[in-house]
Amino acid sequence: MQRFKSLLPQTRFSSRSLFSHPRPFSAQPNYAQRNDDEEDPQNQILVQGRAKSRSAILNRPSSLNALTTSMVARLKRLYDSWEENSDIGFVLMKGKGTAFCSGADVVRLHHSLNEGNAEEAKEFFRTLYSFVYLQGTYLKPHVSILNGRTMGCGSGISLPGMFRVVTDKTIFSHPEAQIGFHPDAGASYLLSRLPGYLGEYLALTGDKLNGVEMIACRLATHYSLNARLAWLEERLGKLVTDDPSIVEASLSQYADLVYPDRSGILHKIDTIDRCFSHDTVEEIIEALEKEAAESLDEWCLTTLQKIREASPLSLKVILRSIREGRFETLDQCLVREYRISVRAISKNVSSDFVEGVRARMVDKDFTPKWDPPSLKDVSEDMVDHYFSPFSELEPELVLPTALREPYM
Repeated sequence: MQRFKSLLPQTRFSSRSLFSHPRPFSAQPNYAQRNDDEEDPQNQILVQGRAKSRSAILNRPSSLNALTTSMVARLKRLYDSWEENSDIGFVLMKGKGTAFCSGADVVRLHHSLNEGNAEEAKEFFRTLYSFVYLQGTYLKPHVSILNGRTMGCGSGISLPGMFRVVTDKTIFSHPEAQIGFHPDAGASYLLSRLPGYLGEYLALTGDKLNGVEMIACRLATHYSLNARLAWLEERLGKLVTDDPSIVEASLSQYADLVYPDRSGILHKIDTIDRCFSHDTVEEIIEALEKEAAESLDEWCLTTLQKIREASPLSLKVILRSIREGRFETLDQCLVREYRISVRAISKNVSSDFVEGVRARMVDKDFTPKWDPPSLKDVSEDMVDHYFSPFSELEPELVLPTALREPYM
């Protein structure tokens, strides 16, 4: 635990080292009760203008602000135009309602795939990953206010930015293994840079972090109580600046000094490192079983159960993706994740994504029939297929790396 103490903020905000910028500048949405106004593409992303800033507000609260292609496309158009506008000094993003963003609208993707429309899903991933890259290389200061659930690709559209504000309402997770998918939208870049093997743990189990824990492991830069957010936003709205140090000083005025609860997951970091540092999922499970037998720790049994409920194929793909992400730039991670996502929706090797969404979010019987059904049935060739380059008939994801320099 000593090394986590060294990560805790010494002031009212922590370092931005997880996403250093080279330039100066499992909750379920209720998809059944949709507001028609929310489904209007213009209303899905609201814009708020201030003296020297602009705010993008995710506006599908009844769906926990789950992302659609039209939402991400609008975000990208707005961010492109704001970056070029010299009258705008910095940009802010937040969500309306009880969530910041619950990730992709996977139910919509599920229905598209069942109707044979894989191209619509590919368009979503292309648009999403292109925006994540724009966010990760943005020239102007950016503030994300992650008040509420921040799940899946909700982290991808926000955490690569310069400032990440969390609250006592923030819940961060990557539960994709439970629906036969993988943490994407830059998650293999993000999670692989967490201390020790915490990233592998979060990706394979889908476990949650709260706002305090996000500060401790530097996923977030500032912590503010939900009750103080209105004051923080009012202060930011009055700023007339493009200087990141001034934005940071304003954020710190409303930030709180926090430390992780002793019952939290970060106090398990030594056990996580012992168990999740192994090369294969089978070895990780074996280490957890040994730890459970020796320590009689209920946490080990709970962790084992979460892993065993996940798609066996996804588990192996996810572990390799996180490990490769450690040595890649953001753009390289996104290109690889795009390959994995396209393979996941193609059903050439497995239909686990469609089956996982069906079982957990459509029919809600919570009994997915994974194929392959067990880890021993997942071959190396199956996993390799998800990572291999496309043939000439399937275009790769192309990002503007010549214009926007990626970073490690």
